[in-house]
Amino acid sequence: MGLKEQITDDMKAAMRAKDAQKLGTIRLLTAAMKQKEVDERIELTDAHVLAIVEKMIKQRKDSISQFEAGGRQDLADNEKAELAILSVYMPASLSDEEIAAEVAAATAGATGPQDMGKVMGVLKQKLAGRADMTTVSALAKAALTKS
Repeated sequence: MGLKEQITDDMKAAMRAKDAQKLGTIRLLTAAMKQKEVDERIELTDAHVLAIVEKMIKQRKDSISQFEAGGRQDLADNEKAELAILSVYMPASLSDEEIAAEVAAATAGATGPQDMGKVMGVLKQKLAGRADMTTVSALAKAALTKS
């Protein structure tokens, strides 16, 4: 079963269980998926769905920090609940050692910082959804400046 079908099944289960929080979050996700399908006239693959989920997770994290800075803990708690629901659809995260190994492998043939774009292109394909790309970028930049 693909990720898209799993999300649809989870939405049906949330309806049956009358879980309003989960249902609302999954409906937001399915709306974003349908929007992408309509805009780009494509059938979404698991990679596309992961990209959408990753974007929504990033939005939730940004919102949480803004709400907490503004003293709105009630809204931050709501965003945290949505974040937990969305995180279920992401693949297992890689450990720091696994990420470092992937960065080392990708930067092996690079000559210096000018190869950052090529290295990040390779790393984004391998690690998308399984690692925080900001961290990966920082590790790649450090590795490229050493060489």
